[in-house]
Order: sequence, then C-alpha cells, then structure tokens
Amino acid sequence: MKLIEDRVMKHLDIMLARYPKLEHCRNSIIKVYLILEECFKSGNKLLIAGNGGSAADAEHIVGELMKSFKLPRRLSEEEKDKLIAVSNDFGKMLGNNLQGALPAIALDGHMSLTTAYMNDCEPLLCYAQQIHGYGNAGDVFLGISTSGNSKNILYAAVTAKSKGMKVIGLTGQKESQLAKMADQCIKVPQSETFMIQEYHLPVYHCLCLMLEDRFWSE
Repeated sequence: MKLIEDRVMKHLDIMLARYPKLEHCRNSIIKVYLILEECFKSGNKLLIAGNGGSAADAEHIVGELMKSFKLPRRLSEEEKDKLIAVSNDFGKMLGNNLQGALPAIALDGHMSLTTAYMNDCEPLLCYAQQIHGYGNAGDVFLGISTSGNSKNILYAAVTAKSKGMKVIGLTGQKESQLAKMADQCIKVPQSETFMIQEYHLPVYHCLCLMLEDRFWSE
C-alpha cells in the first residue's frame, strides 16, 4: 500500500482515538483515501448520492471539499493573474476571496432534473441518469447507503463502473450488494440506521481533513 504522509495520517489516528470502535475500518478508510487522492490529483471529480439522512451527508461532504474546511486554500499567484487578466477590478476581488476546491457534486440537489426524470422515466434511475451524464473515466462515485442495498444507489454504481469510474461504498456492518460491487467499501460497525449514520459522519470528516491536508498544507 502506498505510504501516506504523517501529517495526513494524523487525522485518521485522532479520529480513531475518539471513536475506537471504528478501528476495524482503518484499512478500508486508508484505501478509500488513496482512491480519492488519485482522483483529485488527476483532475477528476467525485459524485455522491444517498437517500434521506445519507443525502444530507452527501451535501455535507461536498461542503467540506468545495471550500475551506480547516486550512486556508488561497489561490496561487498564477491563478490570481489569470483572473486579473480578464478583469482588473473583478479579478482582484475574485483572487483575494476564491478558495481552492476539490470538485464534488451531490446528486440529490438537482430538484428540477430529478423530479422531471422521476415523472417521465424510471424513478429508481434518477441517480444513474446523472452518473451517465456527469461521469467520466477516472471520476469516483461514492454511494452512501446504511443498508448497502438501496436500489437507486446500486443502479448508479453499475452505471459508474460501466463508465470506467471507481465506486466507493459507505454502509453499515452487514454484507450488502454495494459492498460486493464497490472497489472499496467502508462498513461501520453498526446495524441500526441512525447509529450507522452517527459513525458515517466522523469517517467522512476524517477523509475530508486528510484530503485537505494533502492538497493545501503549507
């Protein structure tokens, strides 16, 4: 397994000290981190989907990746110069305030598209349709499902793999179709829905902290 810098690994160690029952997820968290690191390093994007509370988690993850989480994400001088070259006044404002981002899209957030597709087509394919439209080889799909058997997430996962995307699962402890289908799955040690969700939050916060440290630590 590829070595990960100490400054990145410290976030995992801190999280596991706080949530020791997640220790058995250590290796799967590391493997998921490496998939995401490669995705963003290569200029690709993350697509995320879930249902109910897991849809809220998808939005939460995007919020941590697309703007500063804990570290400042200042633009490079080259990026600032490009903005100023387009507009001196607007460019300065943008250069001083825009933040670095890891491109991520939560698929639950497109209400017009989703309701139109669910009304006109097969409702269970609403996420698969977006994967088909947005996804490219090298991108990653993160499916969040406490059961690991949500049909709309599984259809999206199949679509993602057909397009050459990596698939990550975030589930509970039980074996599931998503875990079998995914390139890597983090199965937190709970089987009750709300308890699974309580463990999902520290796991994805940890991954976001690790990624931010990887790309923006000074």
